[in-house]
Amino acid sequence: MNNKNYLLTFLLCMLFTIHANAQGIGNNDKKEIKDLVLKLNEDGSHYLKTTLLSQIWVRYTQNNPGSTIDGYPEGETFDIGIRRLRAQIFGKISDKVFIYAQFGQNNLSYDSPRKQGLFIHDALAELEISPEYCSIGAGLTGWSGLSRYASPAVGSILSLDAPLYQQATNDVNDQFLRKYSVYAKGKIDRLDYRLAISKPLTLANTSTQYSSLQNYSQFSPLPTSPQYQGYIMYQLLDKESDIVPYTTGSYLGKKNILTIGCGFISQKNAVWHRENNKDTVFQNMLLLAADVYFEHTLNKELGNSINGYACYSKYDYGKNYYRNLGVMNTANGNNQINIVNGAGNAFPVYGTGNTMYVQLGYLFPHNVLSTLGTLQVYSCMQYSSYDILHIPMMMLEGGINWLIDGNRSKISFNYQNRPIYSKDILDIYTIIDRLGMFTMQYQIMI
Repeated sequence: MNNKNYLLTFLLCMLFTIHANAQGIGNNDKKEIKDLVLKLNEDGSHYLKTTLLSQIWVRYTQNNPGSTIDGYPEGETFDIGIRRLRAQIFGKISDKVFIYAQFGQNNLSYDSPRKQGLFIHDALAELEISPEYCSIGAGLTGWSGLSRYASPAVGSILSLDAPLYQQATNDVNDQFLRKYSVYAKGKIDRLDYRLAISKPLTLANTSTQYSSLQNYSQFSPLPTSPQYQGYIMYQLLDKESDIVPYTTGSYLGKKNILTIGCGFISQKNAVWHRENNKDTVFQNMLLLAADVYFEHTLNKELGNSINGYACYSKYDYGKNYYRNLGVMNTANGNNQINIVNGAGNAFPVYGTGNTMYVQLGYLFPHNVLSTLGTLQVYSCMQYSSYDILHIPMMMLEGGINWLIDGNRSKISFNYQNRPIYSKDILDIYTIIDRLGMFTMQYQIMI
């Protein structure tokens, strides 16, 4: 199938989805969907709440040079997949005890193993030590350190996806950013904090690790040391909730927010590499970040707002560490060994070095489409100067959200542009091209 046919199919799918949704949202008398809450006592202070989320992607992707699917060349791919499928249940079962569990799946596509079951994302119990000031908990959890979107609330993401480089050990020695941890969290006036000690997962079951020592760092497969992490955020305007660990990407004009934060993750002897004299060298991992988030309602009656986010990160994974990431990767092989990116839509997202990430969004007035909802436009940039890359990595992204019923029913159109790196015989990593990916996402959330 040539480029024109791929694009035609892609656009037809988008138009069909738009038409199908527009048919069902023209009723001015529609009733507001209420939260799924079970009260455990008369005043509702003890409760259980359930949420459901589905994010479906339809994509056209220009694959990295040399990409293959089961050994067959594939220069471009049209695919449909389930980016996320989630169910949460959480609540206070007594005055002092909070429980939280999340189940679901990620990245189900045409190339995924069939008949997969749901797996546990989160499972924790939390005890309130002092109202608001301090709670402690333990379990498999997203209460982690580093930065705002190290634990993003996926249902409220402004752009198509969160800045995934902030989930700095995603599926290497954690489970989609979650870790087995003991944590403390709370608020002291306007200071919001979270601190945790985690036991990293072993590397035996990860698909991101190379099999042998290299002259650049990789995570060590030896028994792991504890991981220490924290994130402190000062909230200058409206306060944000800390009931669950996941931070909001956009409040859709319902709050005025200005936060300044900083965080860290550290682990002793987390990575290793082989020096030229064949000695094995262990190095500590130290990840640092500082960020700022704002959201401001321009007109309360119209409901329009702006929001933005900026983060500076300094990551040290050891000598020349880098890692490619291709979300719901469109290919599973590459027959050109000089292509650094690897298969499909992957590119160097993580690495030892410095990263600047910027995100801006504008929410149109709530009646801009009359009964059909409203629109929100956004743009993002990740600029990473990694030690191993001779030219910094810059990923550009932009798009528009059609908010049919806020984040409950949302259609997003997104374009991402990424660099393609090639390595020569002198191990010089340079950019030889830039390729793109068009994505439509339909999100349903209750």
